[in-house]
Amino acid sequence: MASSSKIEDEGEDGTSEGEFEGFDDFTLASSWERFISEIEAVCRLWLADGPKNLLEKGAINLDFSKNLYKVKFEMKYGMKSYCMEYFFVANSDGEGVDWNDDLHDLQLSFGVKKFLVIAPISASGVVLDAPEASKLLSAVSIALSNCGSTWPAFVPVHDPSRKAYIGIQNMGTVFTRRFEADRIGSQVPIRLMHLEGLYELFVSKFAFSTVDFSTYLFQVNFKMRLTYRTPPHDEDDVTPEADPEIVESTGDPDVATHSKTQWDDDCPWSEWYSAEDPVKGFELITIWSNKVVESSLRMAELENSSSEDAEKWLIGPILSQNLTDEPKGTRVGFASQLRLLVNALEMSFEAQFMEDFVSAENSASDNLNSSMTIPPPTVLDRVLKDIFHEDKGAQSSDHIKGEHKNSRVIKGAPVDSLFAQFCLNSLWFANCNIRAIAVLWVEFVREVRWFWEESQTLPRMITNGVIDLSTCLIHQKLQMLAICIEKKGQVNQRKPDNYEREYHASDHIEEDGQVGTDPTQKHALMEEFDVKCDSSFNRGDSGSSVQRSSIEPGNGAASTCLQPDKIRRGSSGVVGSMMLLNSHQMMHAPYTQDPPIMTEDMHEERLHVVEVLGGASFSAQLERDILSSDMSAFKAANPDAVFEDFIRWHSPGDWENDEVEEKRTSTQGSKDRWPPPGRLSERMFEHGNSWRLIWNEALPSPASEQKPLLDPNREGEKVLHYLETLRPHQLLEQMVCTAFKASADTLSQTSFGNLKQMTTKMDQLYLTIASILKPLLANVLPDKVEMTDDLRRLCVIFEHVEKLLILAASLHHKLSQARRLLEAIFDDCYNHYSPRMGMGKLDSNTQKEFNMKQTVRMYERQVVMNFFTPPTANQSWRKVLSMGNLLNGHEPVLREILFSMQNSMTYDHYGSFRSPHKDIETHRMYICGTSNDLRVALSVTSCD
Repeated sequence: MASSSKIEDEGEDGTSEGEFEGFDDFTLASSWERFISEIEAVCRLWLADGPKNLLEKGAINLDFSKNLYKVKFEMKYGMKSYCMEYFFVANSDGEGVDWNDDLHDLQLSFGVKKFLVIAPISASGVVLDAPEASKLLSAVSIALSNCGSTWPAFVPVHDPSRKAYIGIQNMGTVFTRRFEADRIGSQVPIRLMHLEGLYELFVSKFAFSTVDFSTYLFQVNFKMRLTYRTPPHDEDDVTPEADPEIVESTGDPDVATHSKTQWDDDCPWSEWYSAEDPVKGFELITIWSNKVVESSLRMAELENSSSEDAEKWLIGPILSQNLTDEPKGTRVGFASQLRLLVNALEMSFEAQFMEDFVSAENSASDNLNSSMTIPPPTVLDRVLKDIFHEDKGAQSSDHIKGEHKNSRVIKGAPVDSLFAQFCLNSLWFANCNIRAIAVLWVEFVREVRWFWEESQTLPRMITNGVIDLSTCLIHQKLQMLAICIEKKGQVNQRKPDNYEREYHASDHIEEDGQVGTDPTQKHALMEEFDVKCDSSFNRGDSGSSVQRSSIEPGNGAASTCLQPDKIRRGSSGVVGSMMLLNSHQMMHAPYTQDPPIMTEDMHEERLHVVEVLGGASFSAQLERDILSSDMSAFKAANPDAVFEDFIRWHSPGDWENDEVEEKRTSTQGSKDRWPPPGRLSERMFEHGNSWRLIWNEALPSPASEQKPLLDPNREGEKVLHYLETLRPHQLLEQMVCTAFKASADTLSQTSFGNLKQMTTKMDQLYLTIASILKPLLANVLPDKVEMTDDLRRLCVIFEHVEKLLILAASLHHKLSQARRLLEAIFDDCYNHYSPRMGMGKLDSNTQKEFNMKQTVRMYERQVVMNFFTPPTANQSWRKVLSMGNLLNGHEPVLREILFSMQNSMTYDHYGSFRSPHKDIETHRMYICGTSNDLRVALSVTSCD
């Protein structure tokens, strides 16, 4: 041989190794043989590595499958380049599954697990020349045979749209399996649209052509999968309906044209925007498995049977791509508008006052442009009406109603409050640009001032006399203003003439006059203070009035009738059975002033004074005004009262009773001992007690005549001054906090079936919002860049939760009657989309498209069938041909059929014995398609 002679010459002449560069191996003389050798070398390498090592070397996971990977190698043959790809499964345990969405098209068509595909590197990726395809397939077959591999190999042929393949598989030294697949894209023969004709097509592949298929029996294994999709919404088939009473009352037939409803009309976000339904429909798969069919007549019976007879039902939602992908247009939702509000916050630092943003020409900001438009006045008026409109019928006594349990962790305004409605309307006002917000705010403050000047009740505000310090400062100021408006209105409604008339009427009160103590009259008594003489008291046992003109000398009081200079004023009624110590008269509780209310900044201001003046002295000074007011009112209601009487009413804990004396007194009767036993506590009895000093200085004066602890006019003007001079960034910071809170509260009112994952996600959202917004509520100016970056990340998180919530609401709306199915489908959706939304770990082998299905149990099938409403007449006439197996009148959108024939071969054609228990699938045909599209894949095993 040439190779051996060259080696001998090298040994004799001592030539160098460089002379071997021109060595020719004549065993691989042709380029085709070298091509086979190259394929063989690559296949041996892949065989030696195995799936585990191939994964470590960077095998590519296919998008549609979690368990299918591929490696590839490029090579040249002649003037053409080819790419050979090896497809394998990471876990090859277990039997193959016929109906699995994770399968590759070739796996589904031919029932193989791992395989090779060799194709030219070209635009089409297929072999158009038949001889080239045969030669290419032969080369791969020879290479695999030399390696001892049983991998099937495929070559794509014909036009790419046909998805045509030819293939071969060496199954040892005895059997060879050949594959062929092709597609009919149009004009499918009517015979092949029905199960009977498809059965005969399969039988024709192994039966003699002279056999009558209709009479001859062939035992063929049959499996079928039918795919149905819920019909899309067709506007042409919808007849608008309206309430007959509405049409009759209005007399306008056009009212009926507005009766079309959206899927989310009953959802809380529908007040602000209409969301795209993320569930476009459902895909139902019905499966018939493991049937043995002997005749075409039996196939005709199966075609006429209903899908309700299928052994297995699987269902999965058809989801919108906008759940993960960026929408083609601008997606409108709370998250998108909050992102625009963050942009406005970023610009708010460029001006001193909100009015600076109103005019773009005179603005202090150079970034304002023509795109920041301001809507016309008509739109502005409509928005203001919406903000200040309050539905009296739906008004609740507390804003807490309807809030999420974690809502209070966000320092904003309640969702139904005035400022929250301003923030929500701002999100949708002129695309939430800074100029539009400035215009709306200026008009908002003007409208608030109108309510103040006209003493009109401020809408959407609760006036219970308490400032909610857990809310933002603007909401606190509006609460303060609402309370001031209410108090100012009470003052304006008082009539001095009534007071004079009532006061002088007291001179003509008879001694046996009765003091009205009905609790329902207390509010009236606060407006028209009591100036009647207390000449009697009520007996609890009889309820009758008894006049006491005199008492025993030992009681120390000459008369129960007050002297003219001791007129009782400002009484709200008798305090139980308590009596004054020195006069044996009933003790009356006075009307007192409410303690002064303060907003958060007022508390901080006073705390700052505490730090300067000292805490103890300042606390006493704060109490002095309130205590002095209460004492003056008590003295006016009880002219004969002493300091001890006030302590018994105002601070019962500072009055100590003698228990022994009390028991004795109770057995002998109250008349036997007066005054009742008791004494002041040590704290009140000590010399120089501040309470006694205040008592001595306090003059009798009812609450109506006292200097008010809260001046409504002054405090109201201070609130309006705060709103009118608020810095832009301070306004926008509070708007951002309130807008996030109100948006989350609105979404939390959605009915989504209390799905566990969604409930947990909403709880986490509130905590995340509170954590990120916390720096905005500090008194120091935050870092602008860092703050806006955090807020934009928060908008992304909010958008993901918003999408999931809308998905949960849509599924609940459709599957509320099948709770188990609802939870299972949402679990699949949540686990699939959460990693893509940045809320979980995204594995490399995670599917990119959602194709998960859930088994429908027998008791759930009726719920699923309700999705397939019978087609209307307009829909029915469009269907010319039908494949059968209708479900409520709807034909399947895809039909997949698997025929197979198994034979037991005891002896092969070489005469070698085979086990009779091992059946060989000699023929397999996979048919997939519809009435307009049919694909057929055939595999035949033979002894070659």
